[in-house]
Amino acid sequence: MDFTLSEEQQAAAEAARAAFADVAPGAGVPSPAVGSEPIAEDIDRELWQRLTKSDLPGIALGERYSGSGLDPVAWCLVLRESARVLARVPLLETGAAALTVQRYGSEEQRRRLLPEVAAGRLLLGVAPHGRSGHEPADLGVRADPDPENAGGWTLHGTQTAVPYAQVMDRVLVPARSAAGTLLLLVDPHAPGVELRRQVSARGELMAEMVLDGVRLEPAAQLGAPAPDAANWQYLRGLLIVGTAALCLGLGEQILRTTADYTSRREQFGHPVATFQAVAMQAADRFIDLRAMEATLWQAAWRIGLDQPELPGHLPLAADLATAKVWSAEGVRAIASTAQHLHGGIGADLDYSLHRYHAWAKYLELFLGPAPAYEEEIGAILAEHAL
Repeated sequence: MDFTLSEEQQAAAEAARAAFADVAPGAGVPSPAVGSEPIAEDIDRELWQRLTKSDLPGIALGERYSGSGLDPVAWCLVLRESARVLARVPLLETGAAALTVQRYGSEEQRRRLLPEVAAGRLLLGVAPHGRSGHEPADLGVRADPDPENAGGWTLHGTQTAVPYAQVMDRVLVPARSAAGTLLLLVDPHAPGVELRRQVSARGELMAEMVLDGVRLEPAAQLGAPAPDAANWQYLRGLLIVGTAALCLGLGEQILRTTADYTSRREQFGHPVATFQAVAMQAADRFIDLRAMEATLWQAAWRIGLDQPELPGHLPLAADLATAKVWSAEGVRAIASTAQHLHGGIGADLDYSLHRYHAWAKYLELFLGPAPAYEEEIGAILAEHAL
């Protein structure tokens, strides 16, 4: 396989590195390990505007919609850089939702919404976890035809752990109807929507969205209902590769921090990095990173194809699940090893490593843990003979 980045993709990565160059992880917000309240009531608006000036929120959107016209790989490169500095911005959620609007929305919806996303004026969220996080997300909400509004819908149900729901302009909610799975743009502050405050493992604001008779206009629906839930599976796939990109950037930064610390920390007159046990653990985690990277780019490349199902290959779902398994298990192992090699300073609230550990735990479990995807891979292999 050739994972060489194109000139445009390399330029996207360089622009992201420049935009995040002076961002200090955790600056201006308390530690997520202190207290039970969110570390902030909003995203980092100043950083979001800076990213907008660099055209990063719309990096993978079409040029006709004020985007840069690149692909999901470029979007993942930006996410990778954002994770290195623990950027408190919804690049994952807004990016995945916007790409889904571009794929399934009408031309009117694309022209109305996507330029606003690219300009940083519209924040799109995603409700990805269903009622509990242990079931398909599109089973969490039921959509019934609105008898008083032709083409409209009435929603009942719950979506838990919706990132930044309180500050999103619209949240893309999967819902089940008699005709199939719908993707619906819901105003989180509309009548009938209750946002029950939640806090993520990384200390960020989340909400349980309870929908009780929420009425939607036909314009809130993206495309036709999908009997096979292909619309939700596309959005879920984007969230998987985006999360894998965040895990990769996070893991790389954690390992770099650990290498720097163990090179300076001395025991018995020698840097601890020269001890065989330390070097071997760091080497194992480096191998994890390379596996995380390879599986990420494979999945991100395929989901960006017009026809991602390739003759003679396993389904795209297999690549997505593989990327999720490696990213979840890899980032957990990297964070745990880093804590071990740092000793007591790894838990010091004045040192940034504990913040990275909190992010690692959040990303490991986002969209479900690795064993759920291992089971999915097993089912695919049982159905498709190699």
